[in-house]
Amino acid sequence: MKIIRRQIIGVIFGCMLIAGVLLSKNFFIKNNVVSSISPALNASQEFLVTRVIDGDTIEIETGEKVRYIGMDTPETVDPRKPVQCFGEEASAKNKELVLNKKVKLVKDVSETDKYGRLLRFVYLEDGTLVNLELVKEGFAQVMTIPPDVAHSDDFVKAAKEAREAKRGLWGACQ
Repeated sequence: MKIIRRQIIGVIFGCMLIAGVLLSKNFFIKNNVVSSISPALNASQEFLVTRVIDGDTIEIETGEKVRYIGMDTPETVDPRKPVQCFGEEASAKNKELVLNKKVKLVKDVSETDKYGRLLRFVYLEDGTLVNLELVKEGFAQVMTIPPDVAHSDDFVKAAKEAREAKRGLWGACQ
């Protein structure tokens, strides 16, 4: 009798566990951050850049802000900080590269950052990876934040070359 009771309790517990997993999975799918983002934004699509906020952040035609993955430029718009060395130049270069142009946005792992900005690799129509180009030319330094680590080796290599050649901020801000 005790064995049967244990088996029944085991089956009930197993069913409850499976039901809990299924319910929580459905909860997370329905309440995922992705659902609050424009359904038009898939893993890789083209969009018009309508505004350049600074050297590493843009706004696209949907009104959403996009933060470049894998790199960081000196600050120009943070009200808590003064404009940093080479920040204006980085912002100007970003404008030159992407403003009023169609870009392809490619997601790595994370959808958004803590500020709600989309996290993306940004490609020009000719295939240039803007994130990497800004690092290569010395307008940005590497900033790798796991789990978004695709291209990180390329960024590190490009930053080393820019630093050694004293390009951009590596020559102006040292």
